[in-house]
Amino acid sequence: MSPSPEQRKPIVIMGATASGKTDLAVALAKLCGGEIISADSRQVYQELSAGTAKPPGQWRPLPGGEHVYYHRDVPYHYVDFLDPRSSCDAGTFAEQAREIAAQAQGRGNPVIFAGGTGMYIQAYWNGMDSLPKRNPEIRSRLEELFAKNGNEKMHKQLCEVDPAAAEKIPPGNTQRILRALEVHQITGQPLSKLWTGRFHCSLPVQKAVFAVLEWEKPLLRERITLRARAIFDAMREETSRLLDLGYPQDCPALKSIGYPQMIDHLQGKADRTQTLHEIISSTQAYAKRQGTWFRRYKNAVFIRVASPDSWNPEQEAGKLLALASAQLPA
Repeated sequence: MSPSPEQRKPIVIMGATASGKTDLAVALAKLCGGEIISADSRQVYQELSAGTAKPPGQWRPLPGGEHVYYHRDVPYHYVDFLDPRSSCDAGTFAEQAREIAAQAQGRGNPVIFAGGTGMYIQAYWNGMDSLPKRNPEIRSRLEELFAKNGNEKMHKQLCEVDPAAAEKIPPGNTQRILRALEVHQITGQPLSKLWTGRFHCSLPVQKAVFAVLEWEKPLLRERITLRARAIFDAMREETSRLLDLGYPQDCPALKSIGYPQMIDHLQGKADRTQTLHEIISSTQAYAKRQGTWFRRYKNAVFIRVASPDSWNPEQEAGKLLALASAQLPA
């Protein structure tokens, strides 16, 4: 007997940027009537689409009246809802995604997660280290320092108070640097001392099917390059419009990869060729970090793509759906 949607395991699709997670998730959703929850920290933002590869879609009402974002006629949750001046963290995602998943299952629909933000997936399935809640006063003061000094100086400050955390947090990751400095000021302890290391854990495969999309490195670099070239003009128009609307250039959304480089381009600090090169380089570096993160999960199903001709989202979706058809343990 085939399992009901409530009994079928959720499917979690992970992988680097430009690896085809959305195509695979949509193929899965079409096969099983599922709903997708995005685990992408950049696609949450309204007004940002080109530079975040947000799936194009529209907000439509569900039968019960609630409005949901649809992509290719599939409910696609946790995208296109956050003001560009706001920020979202992994703990918030985990809490809100649980509500979304419960509602989808209540409608009788299987749940599919898709995204490349490793901390979001970690927080949902493995939990987070026990860290203090945000302190609005400290955070506001640190945000002012970031605006004044820039990421490089703030990362150097983190190196002084918590070299172990600074080694793991890239200088371009504003939110993680900010959080590490905030935790240090709240507790008087380095963030690295409060880590339990749970982000190295295996994934709970008894609860879900976890899949990692992994392209051969030259192929992924080529996909990133082609995508950056294809979206350049749209991203330039998008960035210009956001600035014209009055969004500050240091707001959380515009710290996303590609937007700081595009702002420099619009201000005449870099020409098109240089800007494109910097966007491609930054994106490839990010994809490399994503690959390193997801390779930790040895018990995930790895879908390795050796050539563009071998990439068939519908075929891979069928395989994953078969794995998800086992009933959950009682």
